[in-house]
Amino acid sequence: MDMGQLTSILPLILLVVVFYFLLIRPQRKRQQEAAQMQNSLAPGARVMTTTGLFGTVVAVDNEDVILEVAPGIETRWVKAAIGRVVTPGDAPAEPEADEAKDADKDDKDDTSHDETGATVERNGDQGSNSKQS
Repeated sequence: MDMGQLTSILPLILLVVVFYFLLIRPQRKRQQEAAQMQNSLAPGARVMTTTGLFGTVVAVDNEDVILEVAPGIETRWVKAAIGRVVTPGDAPAEPEADEAKDADKDDKDDTSHDETGATVERNGDQGSNSKQS
């Protein structure tokens, strides 16, 4: 093999090595971590499925997991459908708290004061302001 053939094959070999280290190896590592997480599921763990459903593991049965999605409502899922284990800091916010924040935000958006101290009311998204004394 002469140098001309080696220099023409070298870029192809480098491309394969780069693909391995940038794409194939990290993907395998993520798959192994997901499989390890799915095999370590235990009752009581709070999880999120790959479709975004939150639930608590009630039982693990071979390749199936039984999740309680609401009090008294249990559903059966395959382990592969479990996307991640949710830690208490990752849990979704309470809907009541979000509604209270939205109500406060709406109150602040509807009225404000201009530099003279007069109350200015906004009419939704129309952008027109009217001054009141």
